[in-house]
Amino acid sequence: MTHSGVIGTGLRARARLYLAIAAIFTALVMVWSNAATADSYEGVASCAGSTCHGRSEGDGKVVRQDELRIWQEPSSETGAHSRATAVLATPRGQRIAAALGLGNAASAPACLGCHATNAPNAARGGRYLAADGVGCESCHGAASGWLSSHYAMPATHASNVAAGMIPLEKPQVRASVCLDCHFGSDKPGQFVTHSMMAAGHPRVSFELDLFSSLQAHYNLDADYAKRKGRLDSLQLWAVGQAEAVKRSTRLFTNASLATEGMFPQFYFYDCHSCHRQITDNPAAKRTFETNPGRPIPFGNPPYNDENMIMLSAVASTLAPGQAARYDAAAKAFHAAMAQGRPQAAEAAKALSFAAGTLSDALAGRHYSNDTAFQVIATIAGKAITPRLTDYTGSAQAVMAVDTLLNALVREGRITVGAAAGIRTQINRAYAAVSAPEKFDPGTFRAALGNAARSIEALR
Repeated sequence: MTHSGVIGTGLRARARLYLAIAAIFTALVMVWSNAATADSYEGVASCAGSTCHGRSEGDGKVVRQDELRIWQEPSSETGAHSRATAVLATPRGQRIAAALGLGNAASAPACLGCHATNAPNAARGGRYLAADGVGCESCHGAASGWLSSHYAMPATHASNVAAGMIPLEKPQVRASVCLDCHFGSDKPGQFVTHSMMAAGHPRVSFELDLFSSLQAHYNLDADYAKRKGRLDSLQLWAVGQAEAVKRSTRLFTNASLATEGMFPQFYFYDCHSCHRQITDNPAAKRTFETNPGRPIPFGNPPYNDENMIMLSAVASTLAPGQAARYDAAAKAFHAAMAQGRPQAAEAAKALSFAAGTLSDALAGRHYSNDTAFQVIATIAGKAITPRLTDYTGSAQAVMAVDTLLNALVREGRITVGAAAGIRTQINRAYAAVSAPEKFDPGTFRAALGNAARSIEALR
């Protein structure tokens, strides 16, 4: 080999080495880049193109593509998420923040955890804006992993989920996402305290199917069913009740959340058991009734059991094999409140486990056409109505009957005309829980019973 040949061979070898090093470096850069943008929140603007979800009309071939318009609707509940940050700047929002010493509500972490997309600072992409409110990624997940590929031809719903999209078609997953703000979580800025409500924050209540309907920006058509499966309103409602009980009792076991100094965290308790008219009139009529589901000493504030009551109705109808164990756990939890914090926490763990087991069963079972009729009858039946002694549980009951009636109409089991006649009676039940200070259990139970009997007559 000539001298020049040796040099040429050496140069080629060196070139191959440089190319290999360059390839490794490029791969590392890509890994580092991906790591830097993993779970990055890209902001509402990233979804708003006219070829994506920003059309003025819902005429897309696969999805509506006017989802942004629906999310921003200024005059209805469908736009509530987009207005979530703006309400912090209202007089009410500022008054709450001032009472709590939070400074400007629009920039307070304790408020933005739920009134904006709860993205850590390090995970906020260039187009992320807290002022957007509860944006797309609050529910669908940080978009950096799937934003550029989720609409491409090879993409499937499964591949999108694998890339980080949240599978909201699964009732338990959806409930968990919604509960983070519509009940609370142990994440920063996502727990509503009694102090917040005392300062003027609205009472928090949760019902998964109703909330899903109010925020719906999709069509439950054949294409949706092909990609994600069929959504069932009754299943959403039932699983939502189970997950709410599971979440509430799990958070209660966290001593840093369940206590406030020497006092319990009253957020977990029934507000209206204490916030009633106080009078020294010796002839004053008591405004409460003994609740058979709560074995607690007279005068003790009861734990807010609105979802527990509904889950009891669900269990007895849809999972009778687990109903007795769940009801026993619920009663033991209430009874433990009179024994002490350690006993109550242990009982909460048992109840959370029972609710989780029910959630799994409800998420995995089939729902027949008669199931909604059965659950409505149970809610208004002899086993449950004696427990509807308080405003919160009663409000859940009428929301449940309303939700299940709507499901029966969608399934074609009840006509729109027949439902309209029943709606008058449901509205009477709603009127009975329109104002907590005027709530009368007997009037409410009569109105709910009339609505339930009218629904049963159409079975």
